[in-house]
This record gives sequence, structure tokens and C-alpha cells, in this order.
Amino acid sequence: MPLAFSASQQLQLDVSHQPERLAAYLSDQDRVVKALLDPNQLEPLGPGRYRYAVTHLQVFQLQIQPVVDLRIHLAQDRLVLEATECELEGLGLVDDFQLTLGSWLAAGANGLEGEASLAVTVSQPSLLKLIPAKVLEATGRSLLAGILLGIKGRVGQQLLSDYRLWCQEH
Repeated sequence: MPLAFSASQQLQLDVSHQPERLAAYLSDQDRVVKALLDPNQLEPLGPGRYRYAVTHLQVFQLQIQPVVDLRIHLAQDRLVLEATECELEGLGLVDDFQLTLGSWLAAGANGLEGEASLAVTVSQPSLLKLIPAKVLEATGRSLLAGILLGIKGRVGQQLLSDYRLWCQEH
């Protein structure tokens, strides 16, 4: 029986510095994705497509690293970032690992609005067979929530800092 866990995060971030220009900034997709995610872990694959090597994660005695292919595009005045493929390095032979990421950012009346949902389905690794599934799922939810909180923190700091720089340049 596979393990399944998910987490989601909403964003309401007031922007006092030229909020009317946020929509134009968000249309610079390549720049925004590099401000949202660590550019050292991001590999361009083509227009609007990237491969992202997530920071190594420690789950009990296992060290894992998700490698996610991402697509970013504009849809209905929103910047949409979604996972198209993912592989998990570090668990050995896991054929049924699935990661789903759906997120968006938009310029709102007072700043940035957004939402991100992250879900994982995976079989229980043989090294963790003695740990109850409910414990593993709770740990997984906590791990995903931590990843989303980290990205939310980058939006609040790195993205806003890059936005101010973009405003000076344009």
C-alpha cells in the first residue's frame, strides 16, 4: 500500500513599493523562477522549462533528493509553476514515486497573492518497513509543509528584493 501525503500554503503579501508594476514583473518568468528557487539548483531545459534539484532531505535514516522538472507559464493573469516530472534519488529502486506540484502567483490589489499545493505518493521503502505508515505519512506532511514554508520565505525576502531591483532597472 503506497504512502500518500500533501501540504498546501497560501500567500498574501503586501507590497508597498510600486505594487502597480507587479504584473509586469511577474511576466518576466525566467527572472521570477530564479528569484523563487535557488538558481544554483536550477537547470534551464528550454523556454519555460527547468529541472530543479531540491536540497537533500533527511527522512529518518535515509537521505533523499527530489529532482523535479518544472514548467512555468502565464495563465489568466497568474504566473503558474507546476511539476511535470520528478525522480527521487536516494531511495534505491522506487518505481512508483509521484510528486504533484501546482502553484501560482498573481498581482493583487495590495501586493502578491498565491497558492501552492504539494503532494507525494510513494511505496514504503524497505529500509523503513518497521515504521508505521501513519508515522511516515505525518513525517512526509511535515517535510512538504517545511518545503512550502521555505519557498514562501523566499517569496517574502528574495523575490521582493529582486522585484525592487527590477523596478530600478526598468
